Amino acid sequence: MDTDTIYMQQALYEAKKAFEEGEIPIGAVVVYNGKIIGRGHNRTEALQDATAHAEIISITAAENYLKNWRLNGAKLYVTTEPCIMCAGAILLSRIDEVIFATEEPKFGGVVSRTHVFDIEGLNHKVKYRKGPLGDEAARLLREFFLKKRVKQ
Repeated sequence: MDTDTIYMQQALYEAKKAFEEGEIPIGAVVVYNGKIIGRGHNRTEALQDATAHAEIISITAAENYLKNWRLNGAKLYVTTEPCIMCAGAILLSRIDEVIFATEEPKFGGVVSRTHVFDIEGLNHKVKYRKGPLGDEAARLLREFFLKKRVKQ
């Protein structure tokens, strides 16, 4: 199994935790020198915080681990394309690369709604690409929103 799949499975594990907690099922892990140094899943409802996205939580954990807000050399694996807010946090934290499993047509800030990482003149360039397990990540999101609609 390739390393992208291994790390995306860990992000998917985080997304499943969010699902179980009634949060939108998005998970993320930050990898540095072949080691996961930050992980997180959506916690917006639990914390009543619009910024408590999986990416933000995993970035904060990685910064705490390194005791440095600059995450040069790190990769972020996330189950869903980052939103504009998270794309900004990724830029500011100097993450080198983002690998996401599935696009986010409503709020995607990387390829779907806007292209934050492609803005000319920024002082940091983030590489990005679609990674493995997109079907699994999309299925989990569909299941979550279907379950949510049935409850209402």
